[in-house]
Amino acid sequence: MGRSNVGKSSLLNALVGRKGLARVSQTPGKTQHLNVYALPAGYLVDLPGYGWARASKANRATYRSMVQTYLKQRDTLRGVAWLLDIRHPPSAEDHEMQELLVEAGRAVLVVLTKADKLTQSARAAAIRSRARELGLAADEVQPVSSRTGSGIAELGESVLAALAP
Repeated sequence: MGRSNVGKSSLLNALVGRKGLARVSQTPGKTQHLNVYALPAGYLVDLPGYGWARASKANRATYRSMVQTYLKQRDTLRGVAWLLDIRHPPSAEDHEMQELLVEAGRAVLVVLTKADKLTQSARAAAIRSRARELGLAADEVQPVSSRTGSGIAELGESVLAALAP
């Protein structure tokens, strides 16, 4: 889960190694339902992004309710990969989502997307900043790039570990 423009579909495609599995659009906010992908070890669920700038007020309320219900009531949910853009500090909506995740009591892996868009030194500084802003240690966030594949294998290992019985 993550904001509408964080690269959820691109990351899902990179994670499973299938370019066109999840539909990628140039327009943020195209995912409007829970999209479920079956894996041998379990399921990945792509949630609608939050921060739905182009959606109506009614649609935004519907999406939020859908996400809240899923996070709080889905008994088989093992954990959440929460995607944030490494380049930007968490927004007010990100902090609201963090509160919801804490409230839901789910295991959360913070994934910093678009790591390829920063130089190595800027990336290291951004990792420290994002972790601090979220109240986490730097080793509690995982930087990835769908474009270069950096961090994808490590993320895959984390997801498989969460799916293990």
